[in-house]
Amino acid sequence: MLPTEQSPLLNGHPRQRRSLYQSFVVFVKAEGEPSWLASYRWFIFGSWLNLLLLLVPIAAASHYLNWDAPLRFGFSFVAIVPLAKLLGDATEQMSLSLGQTLAGLLNATFGNAVEIIVGITALLQGEVRIVQTSMLGSILSNILLVLGCSFLAGGIYNHESEFQVTAAQTSASLMTLACITLVIPAAYHSAKHVIAPGDGKLLAMTDPLISDLDEDGQKGLLIISRGTAILLLGVYIAYLIFQLKTHAHLFISKRQDPEARPGERVEVEEETPEMSVVAASVGLLGVTILTSFVADYLVASIEETATRYNIPKTFIGLILLPIVANAAEHVTSVWMAMKNKMELTIGICVGSSIQIATFVVPLLVVIGWITGHELTLFFADFETVAFFVSVLLVNLLIQDGKSNYMEGLMLITLYLVIALAFWVS
Repeated sequence: MLPTEQSPLLNGHPRQRRSLYQSFVVFVKAEGEPSWLASYRWFIFGSWLNLLLLLVPIAAASHYLNWDAPLRFGFSFVAIVPLAKLLGDATEQMSLSLGQTLAGLLNATFGNAVEIIVGITALLQGEVRIVQTSMLGSILSNILLVLGCSFLAGGIYNHESEFQVTAAQTSASLMTLACITLVIPAAYHSAKHVIAPGDGKLLAMTDPLISDLDEDGQKGLLIISRGTAILLLGVYIAYLIFQLKTHAHLFISKRQDPEARPGERVEVEEETPEMSVVAASVGLLGVTILTSFVADYLVASIEETATRYNIPKTFIGLILLPIVANAAEHVTSVWMAMKNKMELTIGICVGSSIQIATFVVPLLVVIGWITGHELTLFFADFETVAFFVSVLLVNLLIQDGKSNYMEGLMLITLYLVIALAFWVS
């Protein structure tokens, strides 16, 4: 038992006052929380997938010793998988202890940490196309591949699953808004006059897609993109308030709501935290820093690897990087669908896509604005069309509040068609 100091009487009884050491111990591990040793034992040894962490130092060695580009790309590519899982684990553990509101803020900040790190790293290296394709690829991966696999698995195990249609439609509508904000810059680009190569271009532009516009057109597209980015960040903040505060009841399943009708009430399973809040916070910070280095190694090897094996850079950014970055979310979403927790599945898939479209992408535009890298919201026409039809299909499939394996198969098929198209582009 920790030593305490006697303080003046309180209601006739001596009151114990914590010493400085005891206060520090209570801060780092609240009563009932796992110890630091138990926390990190679970964090590091809790999954066989963490064996892949051995590739992190190998990826670093391959980068600094300048090994062959495919080796550098392969080691860094695989090393991000366990790091993505650890990021998800640490965020989940903090969420269990801090409650729903702070959990939402944590998910907004760290839920797509790998995408943010890869995006910022590529942006600072001038790889604007990698930034754009990896962000769009993350959205398509979540709403088509992950949601499709979840619907497929849920339909096989439960025949038909139901979820809160109002919340799902609200999320889908916000995705539609994000999609429209990409269509408008594309329409503006088409409406402007295209100039001949070498005539009046902005020499400082880093986005190759808009290098065919004159100076006024490029400036106009930058203004549209930056203004839209600020507005989308405001919409995302409002969505967090809507989801976590003012209309939180819309995002709770009636099957899990303790205030539902007596005939529908089901006992809610409570998860026990495996890590203390401070231990999870330190782990989250450490893994984020480690991921930033591995992402830097990965981005630095993309150009040479793509050239040597004739792999389109858009395919790497749109298909390969998102699958790795979202590996932990993929597994969690499918597992929740198999357990018939479709509200959580929708929240993981569509919610993560909303975070990228209305938070991560606008954030990267603002960061590019600050650092002098002119990132815009103008994507290639084919990419914009692919995003539009994907959002359209998702809206059509979730509007009835039910899912089955056939709907999952439709989403997966569209994703494979898009992947095939980008492979040959």
